[in-house]
Amino acid sequence: MKSQINEIKISYKQGLKSSKWQKINSSKSAAQLLFENWDKDTIGIQESFKVLLLNNSNKVKGVYQLSQGGITATLIDLRILFAVVLKSLSVAIILTHNHPSGKLAPSDADQRLTNKIKEASKLFDIKVLDHLILVPNGNYYSFADNRIM
Repeated sequence: MKSQINEIKISYKQGLKSSKWQKINSSKSAAQLLFENWDKDTIGIQESFKVLLLNNSNKVKGVYQLSQGGITATLIDLRILFAVVLKSLSVAIILTHNHPSGKLAPSDADQRLTNKIKEASKLFDIKVLDHLILVPNGNYYSFADNRIM
């Protein structure tokens, strides 16, 4: 008798034609795009962590919200992060999260997480271009611009 198993299918649905994808050429353009698409009702209330998925020309394939947490923190599961990055066939990413407090400076935990993701991404040949912290007034902090990437 033949054993039965589940079939696994991996898919990524593209709704916007690639010719319409926005190109990211600076931390400012990434922060502006992310802030425009952030839920303004929650950016000052609870922390969320998102990843901007990019192709080889730094054009935005999409954005994925990895987690939504509490007032001062949110948890990230690296397995889910890389499942999304690999599923979308992205070659570069920009990490982002918000600080509801309005404080722009990254915490030690923010820096450790960024380094952990950077190290893991090397195994998949994925570039981590930046990690942005957004605050409710639209300002941002860029790890890359501040040379802590």
